Amino acid sequence: MVTFDDIADEPIPRVRQSDPLLNAYWRLDPRPDGRPAPDGPLVEALEDKHELIAAGQAVAIGPPLDHATGLHPSLTTVPLHGVEPSQVVLATRTGDRSRLVTAFRKHAEALLTGTRPAGPIRPT
Repeated sequence: MVTFDDIADEPIPRVRQSDPLLNAYWRLDPRPDGRPAPDGPLVEALEDKHELIAAGQAVAIGPPLDHATGLHPSLTTVPLHGVEPSQVVLATRTGDRSRLVTAFRKHAEALLTGTRPAGPIRPT
């Protein structure tokens, strides 16, 4: 089992072109005790972050990934205990019957629940 205390002092990469609030969210910055997160290397893309982690130079906090969703082949994910799970919501206009919104909702539900639809999800 891995807890937040196990990785609290490890560097977590910062994505150069990312929104500062989003970067802080994924880096748990500030930490629950109020300390700032340790500075991690700046990266340009997710692949760069994975390379740093694979080289043992950083850790990352994120949603569970697998190799089908782009995880570096030498990495794995483990649950992080002691950190509240994030909430995922999809907001649409009341009564929106858009085919694209419906397809997106079905795809998001499949990803979040770990179920795979019988066939490709396409707008109807």
